[in-house]
Amino acid sequence: MSKIEKPSKIGKICVYCGSGPGTDPAFVEAATAFGKVLAKNRIGLVYGGGSVGMMGTLAKSVLEHGGEVTGIIPEFLMTREKALRGTQNLIVTRNMHDRKQKMFEMADAFVALPGGVGTLEELVEQLTWVQLGRHKKPVLLANINFFWQPLCALLDHMKKLEFIRGDLDFDLLVADKIEDILPMLQKAADAVPEAAKKMTAAAPDQM
Repeated sequence: MSKIEKPSKIGKICVYCGSGPGTDPAFVEAATAFGKVLAKNRIGLVYGGGSVGMMGTLAKSVLEHGGEVTGIIPEFLMTREKALRGTQNLIVTRNMHDRKQKMFEMADAFVALPGGVGTLEELVEQLTWVQLGRHKKPVLLANINFFWQPLCALLDHMKKLEFIRGDLDFDLLVADKIEDILPMLQKAADAVPEAAKKMTAAAPDQM
């Protein structure tokens, strides 16, 4: 997807992904491809700030294709995740909570590429915020080689047992191909009024 189809309500996308590459080469290939898509469509990347694994691959791909990258990393992970230098904006936070809050504030949508427990935790937190009515920004699983299929099955299981029900339900987008991500996010964003995408004023003090 190399051409810009139309102006988007989505200016920046927060991407959650692993600090390792995983064992399937398709994961790193997907991160590289999505970085190119973001850059070519002039959509900024907001991510965890590291230079290793999926995170590093994604950010470097955006930069290599002329895109904009904002890395957000807590001080204690600067060495462990090898903070990526050369981004347009590297924000160092005091802790993980501040990191996640800043990522939320800067992003218009969220995408989860394959990753580990940290990726899962960040994704589920966003879904929880949607459930509780704190925002309506689109959230999407990049289901590369069906990586997120077990989670999708678990969520379906929760719905069948009515632990996710009624006003606790939420829209979770799932894309099996990188080229489908932006069209799905843009369609979802177009359906949400700008005011409804914002977190309520009291939310930061209550989370």
